Amino acid sequence: MAALNRTLASSFLALSLMGAGAGARAGNQQYQPLAASVQAALHAAVADQAPLDASFQRSAERARWLSEMSQRLARRIPDESYRSELLRAVHYEASRAGLDPQLVLGLIQVESGFKKYAVSSVGARGYMQVMPFWARLIGTEDTNLFHMRTNLRFGCTILRHYLDIEKGDLFRALGRYNGSLGKAEYPNMVRAAWEHNWSYASYRLAQNP
Repeated sequence: MAALNRTLASSFLALSLMGAGAGARAGNQQYQPLAASVQAALHAAVADQAPLDASFQRSAERARWLSEMSQRLARRIPDESYRSELLRAVHYEASRAGLDPQLVLGLIQVESGFKKYAVSSVGARGYMQVMPFWARLIGTEDTNLFHMRTNLRFGCTILRHYLDIEKGDLFRALGRYNGSLGKAEYPNMVRAAWEHNWSYASYRLAQNP
C-alpha cells in the first residue's frame, strides 16, 4: 500500500507540473475487429440522443454536486454556462454507461486537460481523446468527435466496453483506453486525478436511525 501511495503521489505531482496548459496525451485506443453483435450494441449506445437528465433541477444532492464540481473546474473553463453544460453532460453520459462521473472527469483531465478541440499526436480527438476509427466503426458519416455530447458518449461507451472485456478490471480497462495495456503510468495518472481533484462524497439529507 505504501508503494502504491508513493506511485500515486508521484503521478499527481507529474499532473500538477503538466498544468492546465498541457497538450493532449497520446490517447491511442487500438483497433480490434468486433463481433457483429458487439458492434451493433455499441452503435446503438452511441446513437442514443436522449436529452440530458433534468433531475439537477429536482434533486438537491445533484445540484450540490454540480455546484461543487463547477467551482473545481472554473480555473480551466471560466464560462459558467458552458462549464455547467459540460458537467451535466459528463454526469449523464458516465451514469448511463455505468461509470463514476468523477472517474470520467479524472480521465478527461489526463487525456485533454478539458480542451474541447484537443488532438493528440496520433489523431485522438476531443475531451476524451477518441480515435477516429471509432466513428467509422460504430458511428455514422456525420459523426463529429469534437461535439461535446458525441465525444463524451463515445468515450464513456468505449471505456464501458473495455471494462466489460476486462471483467471490471479498471487498471486493465484504462490501459486499453490509452493503448498502453499492462503499463501502470496511465491508470495511475487517471486514478491520481480522480482521487485528488474530483473525489466527491455524497451525503444524505436525513440519516436513518
